[in-house]
Amino acid sequence: MARKRKKAAQAGSPAWMATYSDLMSLLLTFFILLFSMSVVSEERFREVAESLRMALIGSSSDAILDHSGNSDGDYAFEEYGDLSEFEDVDAGDLEPVESVMLQDTVPEEVLDLYETVTNYMQVEGLESDITLSRDQEGVYIDIQEAILFDPGSATLKTSGRETIGSLAGLFDLFDNEIIVEGYTDDIPMSNRRFPSNWELSVERAVSVLRYLSEEYSVEPTRLSARGYGEHHPVVPNDSRENRAQNRRVNIVIVHEHRKEDTNGPEE
Repeated sequence: MARKRKKAAQAGSPAWMATYSDLMSLLLTFFILLFSMSVVSEERFREVAESLRMALIGSSSDAILDHSGNSDGDYAFEEYGDLSEFEDVDAGDLEPVESVMLQDTVPEEVLDLYETVTNYMQVEGLESDITLSRDQEGVYIDIQEAILFDPGSATLKTSGRETIGSLAGLFDLFDNEIIVEGYTDDIPMSNRRFPSNWELSVERAVSVLRYLSEEYSVEPTRLSARGYGEHHPVVPNDSRENRAQNRRVNIVIVHEHRKEDTNGPEE
């Protein structure tokens, strides 16, 4: 019976070595990739910093960060010094973001005007009777109905005449346009003189306007009146107190740029 011959061993490395070498190559590539990611490119870093500077704060990137010279990619903040002094700052001392944003959008002229009006109110002792506010359009002097008028009336009462008289000197300090705005609550008005809240709000505004012009000689060309009825409440008309807040007259000292814009484009 013939014997089976053994197969001769193939020359060269074992077959598993090919798989092993591929695995080692992949591992080497992986570690090289990790190393390359850990090295900070100064040129690339400054490009990114410059882009952030342009997008966020508008100042030089060199003022924000400075390379320390270390090869491990450390960066040092220099422009702002020791930040430890800010550790004890109370969050309540920080100005709300909304307030900062609003202040940034209000023209400088309006801020100056608001300061002038505020100082005038303090000197005249009107802080308890009047609420001040401001926006891009100008400064708003808010006077509640109870000071100016009796319910359902557009005739200035004694306290109303005194308050408007105290304000009249303020309007001599500048020549801005002045808009008097009347507002009511949502309780329907219906009588022979005032068929609706529209008429009541307009006539109240006109009463204040005429008093300024006729009694204190405020230039009529600076004055205008508007009535909004119940349609622009400052708070919901859902309680007696809220309705009282909505019955008011606003005297708007208009920002000069807005007045110029209303004249239309130059030819």
